Amino acid sequence: MVYDPSIRLGNIIKVVYSRLLMKTIVMKFGGTSVKDGGYNRIVDILKLYKEQKAIIVVSAIKGVTDELIEVAKVAERGDNKAVQEFLDRNAERHRNEAKLSMKDVDTDVRTKLLQVDDELGHILYSLCYTRDLTPRILDYIMSFGERYSLELAAATLNRRGIKAVGLTGGESGIITDAVFGDANPLMNATKQAVHERLIPMLEKGITPVVGGFAGITKDGIITTFGRGGSDYTATILGAAVDADKIIIWSDVDGMMTADPKLIKSRTIPELTYDEAMELAAFGAKAFHPKSLIPAMEHKIPIYVRNTFRPEGAGTLISESGKKSYSVDIVKAVAVLRGMSIVTIKGPLVGGNIATKILGRLANEGINIKMISQSMSESNLSFVIPQRSLDSCKSIIEFEYLGKEIMDMDSIKDVCIVAIIGSGMRGTPGVAARLFNSLGARKINIVMIAQGSSELNISIAIQEKDLQKSVEAIHEEFMGRT
Repeated sequence: MVYDPSIRLGNIIKVVYSRLLMKTIVMKFGGTSVKDGGYNRIVDILKLYKEQKAIIVVSAIKGVTDELIEVAKVAERGDNKAVQEFLDRNAERHRNEAKLSMKDVDTDVRTKLLQVDDELGHILYSLCYTRDLTPRILDYIMSFGERYSLELAAATLNRRGIKAVGLTGGESGIITDAVFGDANPLMNATKQAVHERLIPMLEKGITPVVGGFAGITKDGIITTFGRGGSDYTATILGAAVDADKIIIWSDVDGMMTADPKLIKSRTIPELTYDEAMELAAFGAKAFHPKSLIPAMEHKIPIYVRNTFRPEGAGTLISESGKKSYSVDIVKAVAVLRGMSIVTIKGPLVGGNIATKILGRLANEGINIKMISQSMSESNLSFVIPQRSLDSCKSIIEFEYLGKEIMDMDSIKDVCIVAIIGSGMRGTPGVAARLFNSLGARKINIVMIAQGSSELNISIAIQEKDLQKSVEAIHEEFMGRT
C-alpha cells in the first residue's frame, strides 16, 4: 500500500461529532498475552469494555520475532534447507495457535495464513540467492510475526461474535520515515490516514485489529520501530484518534518498584510520564523507549495491566502521576547490567576534546549510558555496554592516547543502579540517604551522576554488589516488602 498525500481529514464537523459520540480506547496485547490460545483472552477482556469503541494492537507471539531475525541471517548464508525447516516449523506453530484459539479453523483463516506463509517464503528464498540482508529487508522479514498475529486475532474475534478487521500498521495509516529498524512516525500524515481508515470502521461497530511494531514509508515500504515497538504502535494510534485511554496488556501487574527477579517488589500505582520515561530508558519491560511521547503530547492516560489478572488496577501513567506512597520521594529502583566504565585523563579532557571523543564513539554506534566529569576537567568517566569495551578502547588508544589525552583506564562487570521519582525535586538529603544506605552495607560506589531534572540519581557499582545494593535502596526509600 502506498501513502496517498491527497488523503485529508474530510469533514471536520463529522470528525468532532464522531469523537463526541465515541469513547475510544486502544489496547495492546503483548507476545506473552497472545500465545497458547491467548487471542481468546482479548475477547474476554473486550467484553469488560463493551461500552467503548476499541482499537486492538497485537504483538507477534512470544519468540517469533527472534526466530525471524535468526532465519534471516541463515538465509543470507544461503542455507535453503534450514530456511525450509523454519518455514515448516513456523507454519505448524501458527496453525496450532489457530486451533487453540478457534478449535475449528475454517477455509478463510487457512487461506490467509497460507498467503502469509507464501510471502515469507518468497523473501527468504530470494535472500538465499542475493546474500544481501539490508536493514530494509530485515524490517520486512521481522514484520511477519505481527502479520500472523493480526490474522489470528481478527479471526478469533469474528468467530466469537465481534466484528473485526485485521490490518498491518501501514494499512491502519501509520506513516513513518525511512529509518529502518528504528523508524519514527510522521504524525501529521499518520493522523490523516488513520482518521480516513479507522474512524469509519469504529462508527460501523467494527473493531480494527492492528499488527504492532511496523508502519510504512510514504512510498509504501515496510519499516519497524525496533524491538518492543508494538506499544509504540498503540500510543501512535491513540494519539491519532485522540483516545480516552491506552491500555498495555502484558504478563505483569504493572510497573514495579524494582526488578522482581532481584528482590520482592510491588506494583507502582501511579507514575508521571517523565517518571515512566526514565524507567523505559532503563529497559522497563512494559515500554518501548519512545512509546510514551505520543501519549504525553496528547495527555492520554496509559494503564499497564496484567492480561492474566485483568481485574487488577495495574499502573496508571498520566500527567499528574499522583503520589503513590506516604513519602513518595522515590518510586522505583532501576538497573542496567552488563556495563563497563572507561576513564580518560589529561589536562585537555574537558570541553571540546570531550565532545570530540564522545561524538566519535557515538558515530561508531557505541551507546554512552552515563557520564561524570571532575570539576578540574582533568578526567572524564563514562559508562558503555561491556560488549563495546574493546572497540571503544581501540578507538581511543589509536586516535587520542598520547595526543589529546594522557591515560585511559577501564572497569568491567559494572551495573548502573538508579533511583527514580519526581518527589526528589527540591527534596534535600535524598543523595545522602542513598549513599548512607549503601555505605551501611559496605558497598563501594564507583561513579555518580544526576540529571538537572532531579528525576534520577544514578550510580555505578560492581556487578557482585547488585543484589544487596537494590535491597538496601529499596528498603531505605520504599520500605520492606
